Amino acid sequence: MNTHTVEITPSQPYSPLDPSLYDRDIYAWAKTNAQLMRERKFDLMDLDNLIEEIEDMAKTEQRALYSHLLNLLMHLLKWQFQPGFQGNSWRASIRNTRVAIARLIEESPSLQAAPQNQLSKAYRDARKLAADETGLLVKTFPEVCAYTIDQVLDEDWLPQ
Repeated sequence: MNTHTVEITPSQPYSPLDPSLYDRDIYAWAKTNAQLMRERKFDLMDLDNLIEEIEDMAKTEQRALYSHLLNLLMHLLKWQFQPGFQGNSWRASIRNTRVAIARLIEESPSLQAAPQNQLSKAYRDARKLAADETGLLVKTFPEVCAYTIDQVLDEDWLPQ
């Protein structure tokens, strides 16, 4: 049996022409459309939803990078403004987040400029999160990010 073939159960037949398949079973929809691509049956594919899904994939990568950057900035603020709590766990969280950002950019080099482009917005959000986590007032943290993107992403840099 071809390992790429979509299994169709008699109780719930899947037709590539069924417009409700996308809404009923996204997994079956994806497998069906992948098989149709392999078979070069482009006329049977659900192109409208495929286009939407591909665009969503790109947005997901960008959102993941923003989320990692936000988390990294929050940890850097905590590191700088709560020096009494600095430890290996915080250092590991900072390194782990930097690694995650580096891997995203490595896998999608077109995201190279995203951290710089997202820095200001991510920092504004990170200030609020750092205040929530530390119990410090949000005004404790500078309104504008004092870190360069090179510092933020540098695997060895920590704010003083």
